Amino acid sequence: MNLQQIKIALEIAWKLYGTPYRWGGDDPMQGFDCSGLCVEILKSVGRVPRNNDYTANGLFKLFHEKEVKEPTSGCLVFWGNAKKLTHVEFCINEDFTIGASGGGSKTITTEDAINQNAFIKVRPIRSGYLKIVDPFK
Repeated sequence: MNLQQIKIALEIAWKLYGTPYRWGGDDPMQGFDCSGLCVEILKSVGRVPRNNDYTANGLFKLFHEKEVKEPTSGCLVFWGNAKKLTHVEFCINEDFTIGASGGGSKTITTEDAINQNAFIKVRPIRSGYLKIVDPFK
């Protein structure tokens, strides 16, 4: 595990706090969706290839061999169903995640995000998650 990479990833995540949610978003100037945020954080520290884009399900497939039982700083937590993982957030510690949430496929502008209270937020890790991976393992 690379603690320095995790520290930098957390710093990046905190700098993106409050950025509007945007469906399909992967840019700090325009907004992020859940996987776009996690990919941006992980690309910034060299944990995913720079030229690739991933959905929540795709991120799990990329890191499925690094599945863990308990969340810690730097882990990815996934929600969805048995067939497809549809939401992912980045762990800031064992109790909280930072993630782009509150929006959906109709959230494409900053005005949409404001109206839906859809931003990058910090929340307690919610029950019902299906998988946890540690991309720094």
